[in-house]
This record gives sequence, C-alpha cells and structure tokens, in this order.
Amino acid sequence: MSSVVGRPLAICVVYPDLLGTYGDGGNGVVLAKRAQWRGIDVELLYAPSDRPLPEADVYTIGGGEDGPQVRAATTLIEDGTLVRRVAEGAVVLGVCAGFQLIGRSFPDSADRVCDGVGLLDLTTRKGTGPRAVGELVATPAADAPRGMHGVALPRLTGFENHGGVSIVGPGARPLATVERGIGNGGGDGSEGAWSGRVLGTYLHGPVLARNTALADLLLGWALAPDGSAQGTVAELEGLDDYEELALRSERLEAVDAQVAGGWRSMVGRVRARR
Repeated sequence: MSSVVGRPLAICVVYPDLLGTYGDGGNGVVLAKRAQWRGIDVELLYAPSDRPLPEADVYTIGGGEDGPQVRAATTLIEDGTLVRRVAEGAVVLGVCAGFQLIGRSFPDSADRVCDGVGLLDLTTRKGTGPRAVGELVATPAADAPRGMHGVALPRLTGFENHGGVSIVGPGARPLATVERGIGNGGGDGSEGAWSGRVLGTYLHGPVLARNTALADLLLGWALAPDGSAQGTVAELEGLDDYEELALRSERLEAVDAQVAGGWRSMVGRVRARR
C-alpha cells in the first residue's frame, strides 16, 4: 500500500548530530512504525547537518544544547528546504530546542537574540526563575487540532527540561494548558503551539511514544489528500495500542498521585497549625 501517490511516505529526523540530546529522534521511529503497521510504505531519513535537507513529508526536530541549536537554526535558514516544504504542505514537529528554533527568535547561551526559521509565530527568551525540569501534563486547548473523526486529543504527557520562556503570538495558537509543570512559561499556563501543519512542544519522552493520538494526528495530516484543507486529517486504520496506552496511563497516574499526595500534605500542615 503506497502512502502518497507513486512513492513512500518520507519521514525525516532533522540534524540528529546537533539535536539528539534527549532522544527525540525516537519521534521519527514512532511515526515510521505506526505507518508501517498499517501497511503504509515509509522511508525514514536521518539528515545530518553537513548535508542538504532531504525532501520529506514529515520533519521531526528534537532538543539540544544552545550552541547546536543556533547552528541548526542557521543551517535550516540557509538551506531553505524546510520553509519551502512547509509551504508545499509538509508536516513539522519541533520539540524543546526544535520548538524554539521553528519560531521567530530565541536566545543563545550569551542571551543574544538569534533568528528562528519562522514557521511559528513564537518568540523565546531566557527565563529568570528556576529551570523547568520534570514531568509535564497538559490538557489540549479547546481549539487544538483534532484527530481522526474529529476526536479531541487526550491529555498530553511527557517531561520537560528547558530554561526558555516562549510567547505564542497571534499568528499561532497554544497547543494545550498546563496541569502539572511549566510548559511555555509565559504566565498564561500554555504549553506548545501550532499553526497549519506545524506543531511545537516542550514535551520529551519521546512525546509521540507517550502520546500516540498525537502521532496519528501528524500522520493524518501528512496523508491527507493533495489539495485538501490544511486541517484535514486522513482516516487511518486503528492499531492495538495496549502497551503504549499502559505506558501513558502509568505516567499520568504517577503524576496524579504526586499531585494528590502534595495536596494531602498541604491540608495536613494547615490543620496542624490550627
């Protein structure tokens, strides 16, 4: 079964030599496997930063340190392929540093403003508080993209490790509202952002291993018929996600239990003072 007319679905992990710190390259593997399990022909590409970016239908961009992040953004801007492919309908997932660099600007290690690729209306600055580290749980926004059959995305789970504060501009929309953790950190409780077929988040894990509905949303975008509206999601064959959902439930239950335990502890302290 061919995914796109006359050729396999091309999924590209962007610059794993620069942006491979947190294992986010696993997002490309998850997408490829979920397509293959449905009988869809897939080509999984790994694109090093010293070569031209290949033509692909889906691009995943992961997290990394400040220096490699600047190099990745500069190289992507000079290459030009990513911007062109998005204009042609390609899907992009940016995580952490990858999220920041597909925005308009982000800081380097010396707090100098660096140009982003400009795929999202997003600006990032250095935070002044503690670094955001730990489990992150978020509820998709009411206007977040919907998956197959118009079904809303479930709660999102992952972990974050970043010092940036990202502000979503009017040309994009927040992906979710934080339940536990920091997320974008701009004071509005938002996590991630999206516009068209471009989506960014601070969720590691890898995020698509923990959130298979999000993985299928990206595949549904990429497999939508040519000429369809940008929000169109192709209907995909269902998969037996028992193990994946068990992992997801385990992580969510652990966070929920931690929150409940903290609440009980606080109530106990209040009662003890009375």
